[in-house]
Amino acid sequence: MDNPVKVRRARVEDAAEMARVIVLSWRETYRGVMADSVLDDPELPAVRERFWTAALSDERYRANRVAVAERDGVMIGVAMAGPPQTPGSPWATHLYVLYVVAAAHGTGAGAALLDAVVGPEDSAALWVADPNPRAQAFYRKHGFVADGTVNVEDGVRELRMVRLSAAPAPDPAAQPPRHDEGTA
Repeated sequence: MDNPVKVRRARVEDAAEMARVIVLSWRETYRGVMADSVLDDPELPAVRERFWTAALSDERYRANRVAVAERDGVMIGVAMAGPPQTPGSPWATHLYVLYVVAAAHGTGAGAALLDAVVGPEDSAALWVADPNPRAQAFYRKHGFVADGTVNVEDGVRELRMVRLSAAPAPDPAAQPPRHDEGTA
């Protein structure tokens, strides 16, 4: 029987492994959706490692929740959520990142990561690549619905999905700005 997935808060010393997971996930998920020149860029792992080092150590990101999933001592997933970038958003949280390597799909790692960074009653929003039927189905299962907003960035079409709740959103003026890396 497989060992269970363990989710924990990310630490700055995890940055290199987090970058490895993100790059692998992007290559598995976005081939044919994102430009090969981006996915195959030999600098991509270093760029992602610098991002995660900043996300885990820079004061600007202090309000974000960042978690990693591990199984048998190997990192298999990464998630990050925080305050929305848009003032006055009707949601309290933005899910910026949620990736699980393909070999760990179906293990519960994605759901555990989502729960670690977005409360089950939190209103939240995210951007998901389109097409990406697996991720879209995952988010629908967790209460998110496409709200009709579409964005195209670097040639990648994204849909915004939202999950609204009765809880009021925090005052966005009190939140520092966040970097949006994208989501599963």
